[in-house]
Amino acid sequence: MIFDLIIFSFKGLSHRKLRSWLTIIGIFIGISAVVGLVSLGQGMQEAIAKQFEELGTDKITIVPGTSVFGSQAAFTSSKLTEKDLETIRKVKGVEYAAGMIISNALVNFRDEEKTSFITGIPLDENSREILEDSQSFKILEGRDLRQGDKYKIIVGYDVARGDLFSKEVHVRDKLKIKGKEFKVVGILEKIGNRMDDSTVVIPLEVAREIFDLKDEYRMIIAKVKNGEKPSKVAEDIKKALRRERGLKEGEEDFAVETTEDLIKSFNTILGIVSIVLIGIAAISLLVGGVGIMNTMYTSVLERTRDIGIMKAIGAKDRDILIIFLFESGFIGLVGGIIGCILGIALALGVTQFASVAGYGFLEAKVSLDLILFAIGFSFIAGAISGILPASRASRLQPVEALREL
Repeated sequence: MIFDLIIFSFKGLSHRKLRSWLTIIGIFIGISAVVGLVSLGQGMQEAIAKQFEELGTDKITIVPGTSVFGSQAAFTSSKLTEKDLETIRKVKGVEYAAGMIISNALVNFRDEEKTSFITGIPLDENSREILEDSQSFKILEGRDLRQGDKYKIIVGYDVARGDLFSKEVHVRDKLKIKGKEFKVVGILEKIGNRMDDSTVVIPLEVAREIFDLKDEYRMIIAKVKNGEKPSKVAEDIKKALRRERGLKEGEEDFAVETTEDLIKSFNTILGIVSIVLIGIAAISLLVGGVGIMNTMYTSVLERTRDIGIMKAIGAKDRDILIIFLFESGFIGLVGGIIGCILGIALALGVTQFASVAGYGFLEAKVSLDLILFAIGFSFIAGAISGILPASRASRLQPVEALREL
């Protein structure tokens, strides 16, 4: 009996193909948006977590100002100095600390000038190890900077491959920064984001010279000793810097963050953005639900005579209810399946575009749980949207319905 009712429902939908497909569109737009956005959000969270795992949980980042992002530290009025670095090194639980300079400047290559990020790093072994770990700098071609180097330079992957300049930059080529000529000794592996892949790395003392920064740092990275708790050491660093600078708690002109803090900050931002975007997509689903309800009401009006005939030959209210609920649920189900396919394609397309554009950290993660939830939700949403029309159809009296004949 149920099978016969399902067949009858399919026939009803097949007679109204255009209207059914127009209704399905309202569902799959919302589902595709939700699946695409959630997949991108989950992928980004995993990619960010992976990058911070490479950084290591034993690292603490100190930047001037209130920003925890190193790239923004370059534009704040507050400073970190050599005295701050020595204060940090003396904090209990700190194994070693090193400072670096990050700024931007015009870089000249074969009469072509482009703006690039300049990273100045110290060349002693301990400092270089900490900073290279934190920045994921790995040599692809040539060699690393070493003690004694002065006007030597390492270029990022995009600089070398012609994404910054019109021509590729090779080992032994020469670049000019603020009138100083540098010889390229190494090329970095691709990191996955445009800022890092377009950077050039020079010795710290040379960076101070060309930017006239004297003993200033734009970022300090501290490595925590084995067995010490990073959050506890971070608090001790804050206290030490407040004492050294004569500041009260809450008046800090610097930020101290552990790797876990940075992950939480990123995840909070991503979570807020995802909620807003999914909320917008949910409006589309609501509109789609209204569309299903409207379609089913119209279907009830068009098939009043059919309902009267079915009831006259013995169909029960429950049978009529099942027919219309299945129709509305099926519309939601098809919309959900198409929406999942389009959502996955959207997420993968954005990932591919981002990779080409130099933002390789933007990844999509499509989970089976998400797909099953989206399809199940669309089916339930469709069925719920059809409850009122189906209920109205099931309550029609045979005599009233047959008057339409």
